[in-house]
Amino acid sequence: MVFSWMNVSILAFLAAGLAFALGPIVVSLLLAPKARGGAFAESYECGIPVHGRQAWVQFGLTFYFYALIFLAFDVDVLYLFPVAAMYPDTAGWLPFWQVLVFIAVLFAAIFYFSSKGVFSWPRRIRVSPRR
Repeated sequence: MVFSWMNVSILAFLAAGLAFALGPIVVSLLLAPKARGGAFAESYECGIPVHGRQAWVQFGLTFYFYALIFLAFDVDVLYLFPVAAMYPDTAGWLPFWQVLVFIAVLFAAIFYFSSKGVFSWPRRIRVSPRR
């Protein structure tokens, strides 16, 4: 196998990429202060000390459904930005109908989720006691 300048440059960029990826990790391991015990072992949430039970709180499953639905619709709406940017340069009605079908599918998903009761928030979220 013959090494050319292309192979050397590929290996150099691979080494530089590894150095940029592993360099901060190695430097932080060497230079970071090492403190154990005391307040460092306690749970920490938003700068507020934990009172009572620890930070292990069980949330209802409804929170996760809302988060997943939000992410799904958020990503779907992101698809509309490039379409809106390119829409003035298009000719004909085809892009309009494609966007209309896309939005209709989003609304169909919203109606489906609401018919399944996903958007109905429970009055009280029960937290099971830890055993």
